[in-house]
Parts: sequence; C-alpha cells; structure tokens
Amino acid sequence: MNELVIENKKYFLVSEKDYRALQKKAMLKTKPERMFTIQEARAYSKKLIRKWASEK
Repeated sequence: MNELVIENKKYFLVSEKDYRALQKKAMLKTKPERMFTIQEARAYSKKLIRKWASEK
C-alpha cells in the first residue's frame, strides 16, 4: 500500500487483489435487502405508483 498526498489530502494505493478482498469483506458485513414475495412486491409497487401519481 502506497500513500499519496495531493493538496493536503491523503490517498492510498492498493493492489487490485487487495482491493477486491476489501470489497468482498465489506459486502459480507452488510445485511441483505429484504426479499418480497410476488404478492408483496405487486402490492408495494402499486402503493409506490399511487404515491408518485398523487405527487404530480
């Protein structure tokens, strides 16, 4: 890892392999989004469409 200072701001350069490993580690820490059933998804999308339509 290399440190770079440009206009008093620090930047770090890492190899692509290390960057991918960091991304994977961060991805595993996040919670997966809630999955809807087909019926729930349809009801939710209709609710959003009605909401957006009323805003206009």
